[in-house]
Amino acid sequence: MEVAGDMEVTGDVVRDNMGKEGGEEDALPLFETKEARFRGAYKVFASTVFVGICLIWVYRLTHIPRIGEQGRWAWIGMFMAELCFGSYWMLTQSCRFKVVYNHPFKERLSYRYEKKLPNVDIFVCTADPKMEPPTLVINTILSVMSYNYPPEKLSVYLSDDGGSELTLYALIEASNFSKHWIPFCKKFNIKPRSPGAYFAQQIDVQNITYAQEWLAMKNLYEEMENRINSAVKMGTIPKETRDQHKRFSEWNSKVTEQDHQSIVQIIINGMDKNAMDIDGRRLPTLVYMAREKRPQCPHNFKAGAMNALIRVSSEISNAPIILNLDCDMYANDVDTIREILCFFMDKKRGHEISFMQFPQQYNNITKNDIYASSYSVTNNVELAGIGGYGAALYCGTGCFHRRESLCGKVYSKDYKGEFNLEAKKNNDKTVNELEELSKVFANCSAEKDTQWGKNMGLIYGCPVEDIVTGLTIQCRGWKSLYYNPDRKAFLGVGPTTLDIVLIQHKRWSEGMFQIFFSKFCPFIYGQGKIKFCAQMGYCIYLLWAPISLPTLYYVIVPSLCLLHGFSLFPQVKSIWFLPFAYVFVARNVGSIVEALSCGNTLKAWWNWQRMWVIQRTTSFFFGFIDTISRQLGLSETTFVLTTKVGAEDVLKRYRQEVIEFGSPTIMLTIIATLALLNLFSLIGEIRKIVLDFEFKVLDQLIMQVILNLLLVLINIPVYQGLFIRNDKGRIPSSVLFKSIVLASLACLIPII
Repeated sequence: MEVAGDMEVTGDVVRDNMGKEGGEEDALPLFETKEARFRGAYKVFASTVFVGICLIWVYRLTHIPRIGEQGRWAWIGMFMAELCFGSYWMLTQSCRFKVVYNHPFKERLSYRYEKKLPNVDIFVCTADPKMEPPTLVINTILSVMSYNYPPEKLSVYLSDDGGSELTLYALIEASNFSKHWIPFCKKFNIKPRSPGAYFAQQIDVQNITYAQEWLAMKNLYEEMENRINSAVKMGTIPKETRDQHKRFSEWNSKVTEQDHQSIVQIIINGMDKNAMDIDGRRLPTLVYMAREKRPQCPHNFKAGAMNALIRVSSEISNAPIILNLDCDMYANDVDTIREILCFFMDKKRGHEISFMQFPQQYNNITKNDIYASSYSVTNNVELAGIGGYGAALYCGTGCFHRRESLCGKVYSKDYKGEFNLEAKKNNDKTVNELEELSKVFANCSAEKDTQWGKNMGLIYGCPVEDIVTGLTIQCRGWKSLYYNPDRKAFLGVGPTTLDIVLIQHKRWSEGMFQIFFSKFCPFIYGQGKIKFCAQMGYCIYLLWAPISLPTLYYVIVPSLCLLHGFSLFPQVKSIWFLPFAYVFVARNVGSIVEALSCGNTLKAWWNWQRMWVIQRTTSFFFGFIDTISRQLGLSETTFVLTTKVGAEDVLKRYRQEVIEFGSPTIMLTIIATLALLNLFSLIGEIRKIVLDFEFKVLDQLIMQVILNLLLVLINIPVYQGLFIRNDKGRIPSSVLFKSIVLASLACLIPII
């Protein structure tokens, strides 16, 4: 067992070097919660910004042009946009007032509960062997099988919603490799324990024994990887493997991705004493599941797969703690389970905790985060702030659940939260018997006339089922916490093209806006059940889609008014100029300080501003349109997968921080049109000032000029993609032509 810090291991007893033993040690909490520094100063700062926002609203209301005057409706539109921006900003402050950080004491856990650690089930979900390659999936599987945790208490389940024998083949290969990989990891304390990520590192090998074993292990991994990739490329598994394993008899000519029976295969039975690695130590249980799918039966996407896993695992291992993990998020810290149990097993507060959420983080983020995918401020500030109210958001991956609460249990004050150490059941049954029993729970009929998808498991009917599920659990009286450790617990693959980023955010914004319109709206469903500030925190994300409307207005109308010489802001010499200037400077300076404090570079902050504009004017806008269409009964919920792999030239441009614009989609046309509109407006105004010597207009239009200039600077990569670049990632010429026409037509629109 690996023990961190100032710990000594003597037999089965772990002692703290500080000398705390017995009653004193038992009385200490297993985790502590600390409030972020400078919150008081921040509240004062936010109050001054709020005053500035209110003054802006007052100015708009008291200076509306009279009926019949030019620009009256443009002015009213500006007031509505600024009203939306100000209100949304207030929502974002709810989480910033309560930022807390949680710190576990795993050495105390080891001292107190080493022989009483509960069983843990780990769920990994995949859906498409082409978009989520099997080698990616098994790296995640191998990383969690190698946790620093008693293997007999660990069970790993893979849900394959693609129902692919290629995925099963990869899992069998991984199970054989694990017999070598897990001992190697524990012998040399390997980090991370995803072989793909580990062997991709630059390692200085000095110990001869380690060097020899490292090379042998690397060769084993590459051989396995080559066999899997060859099978995927051929589209079928090797004949000798098929003949050797009866497991593949489940697949025949009638089996398709969307039409097949339930398949449950126990690859490694952790309760079998013969399931050993090469060093004679026990291996974790490993299970493959492809739930039944029929064209006439709704499968409810990932939520349906998760619920099937909950039922199947209850028959095989029934662990009280469940880790939910996406197939592209490998475990990066070997002690994560021990750290998380500090929260669940704390005597004072542990019994009320339903789930612990980790942030989503990626191992391929560029230095300046070209697509703003690190979400550093979101992870370090916003999510930590919502967690401060005991209402951390469930984000769908990297989350540890208490099985009881996930299955619908209502929290009560007399609940003790003690774990059943005999969680495994059916130990007297053979593997074949367990598999046949479990298949029933993966059938389409398993949920008929039950509460699954309603009050049990993950909630159905929304693309972002995780957010709704977390809210319903909290409304049953449970608390949830957020934990962002120094060493990242899970690492995935971030998007490498603009297309993928926009598709992801469209799906997220659409799904979350659907929640706002549903019975699960936090201000209705959570009323009296969770704190009001937590309700506001939820709405920061639920209202991503509608915030696109004022953003679009602010990007378009001030530029058109500038082109036509109409002022929408007070003159520099006016006293009303001050609140506009203060709010603009204060919010941006505050944003920069926040970003830098979270480890971002200044350029990364600037990239985030660009993506903020692009996402709001495209992804969020289409998410808004689709949600309204769905509310009117014109469309149904869909689930869109995003690819986890990319071409070599695409990856090269990504590493160089060059935006990959991709195919000529309508979103790309909007991005290019808005960029050109702002460029045309700025050029038109400069021409007037220089050629017509109208320098005095700067006093009236200076704020619009600054706004327009900033939008042009933000869009420099767009102009490069339109006019300069010649690589495959540039903006297609068809988009260039359409955007020039549309931007030119927009310039002719009169101001009313």
